[in-house]
Amino acid sequence: MPMILEGSCRCGAVRFTVASHTPYPYQLCYCSICRKTAGGGGFAINIMGVADTLQVRGRKALGVYRAKICDHGGKNCEMSSAQRNFCRKCASALWLFDESWPELVHPFASIIDTSLPVPPLRTHLMLRYKARWVQPAIGKKDLTFDLYPRQSIEEWHKQHGLWLD
Repeated sequence: MPMILEGSCRCGAVRFTVASHTPYPYQLCYCSICRKTAGGGGFAINIMGVADTLQVRGRKALGVYRAKICDHGGKNCEMSSAQRNFCRKCASALWLFDESWPELVHPFASIIDTSLPVPPLRTHLMLRYKARWVQPAIGKKDLTFDLYPRQSIEEWHKQHGLWLD
């Protein structure tokens, strides 16, 4: 049975619930988008929720940001398909939605008020883009990736016997 997650922004203007089969916050993303929009020590952690279970109170306070993605030279840019939802009153990063995966929503673990389970290991991704001052605390079992890992959040949870039916 999926875990029901409750989340809220810092000021309380936005509150939400979502069901998650994958509540272990194991991925640490070091990209500049996560770092600059969600903070969190230079990284952000997304988990996965079932989009059609998302219930939101305070929708009037929601804003959506779509990042501009550029190549290394900064010449070829395009708008990201990811919609990063945030509170317009306190600027808390809430969740990411992308039409590429319409059945999913990805809340930031830092915004979840429900006690989340501790993952047995972590995956550090987008390390190519970490800030110079960030020194990742990489555990002995942790995995590291300069870009994205091929394994999905669902696959990782199933591989480690952590998928909640």
